[in-house]
Amino acid sequence: MIDLDDVPAPQGQLTLKLLANRQDTNLYGDIPGGWLVCHMDQAAELTAGREAHGRTATVAIETMDFLCPVRVGSMVNIYTAVREIGHSSIKIDVEVWIRQPHERENSELHKVTEARFVMVALDDKGRIRAVHQAG
Repeated sequence: MIDLDDVPAPQGQLTLKLLANRQDTNLYGDIPGGWLVCHMDQAAELTAGREAHGRTATVAIETMDFLCPVRVGSMVNIYTAVREIGHSSIKIDVEVWIRQPHERENSELHKVTEARFVMVALDDKGRIRAVHQAG
């Protein structure tokens, strides 16, 4: 994985874009890290599902550091990139970039976090299967 500060622009494909709303806040009015992780997991699942042509599940999330807070009104952009495909697993790099509310430069994005998600392909009964099945 690339060091968090090495790349000043998003890597991968924009997979999910959403607005951080007031109903997403915790007790103190902040957007919690768990909210971001949930949406990162959704983006990883969308990407893995396209690659595996079906159901997938998260089996691991590699280290994650938060670089800046997400404020209510921020536009959250989640980028994904497939990094490795094994027999039954897919490793996906997921990055979160935001546009702060009231940002003067409309195109300026700030990196919030990144992580590598390890997904496995599942069959209809929830058992691990090959990513690319012989057809």
